[in-house]
Amino acid sequence: MQNPDPNAFDALMASAMAASQANDATRAIEGFQQASAAQPGAALPQFMLGAEFAALGDMVQAETALANATRLAPDFPMARYQLGLLQFSSGRAAVGLLTWQPLLELPPTDPLPHFVSGFAALAQDRFDEALAHYEDGLALNTTNAALSSDIQKVIGGIRALTTRPDAPEAATHGASDAPDESAAHVLLANYQQQGRAH
Repeated sequence: MQNPDPNAFDALMASAMAASQANDATRAIEGFQQASAAQPGAALPQFMLGAEFAALGDMVQAETALANATRLAPDFPMARYQLGLLQFSSGRAAVGLLTWQPLLELPPTDPLPHFVSGFAALAQDRFDEALAHYEDGLALNTTNAALSSDIQKVIGGIRALTTRPDAPEAATHGASDAPDESAAHVLLANYQQQGRAH
């Protein structure tokens, strides 16, 4: 069996990344698929495919690609985070929380466990707790501005929900006993329209 050519892989990835930056999804997907075929054990092409499919609104293909990236590189935290986020925002909060479970083992200096804890609180309508976790994560995230922007949108959604005159009692009097998946889904629906995974 012939060893994969790392130069060919790098060239395919560079070309696909350029297409992605130019918002040419067709060329980007083709390039990432070719890169994945050139190095089937590489997680990055699958992660990027997930981002491209999500940008097109194809959540089934996006989830498959992100799951492949997570399978190929279990210690690739951003792939696991994005997979869990897609699941959570598709109305499958329990599945997303299970996917995220290993991220809670990251050091407390990493923003991802704080964001995951925020979503766990959000799934139970514990809005104040969710906001505190999100704020902690934002303070620690100094390298990924797009991720911070996404979390700021979630924070904005929570604040809009909890300051409405007709806000649910859980929003004004603390946590409810049961999760309100529809509220969480409304808050996070923008992830299905956002575009690229960060």
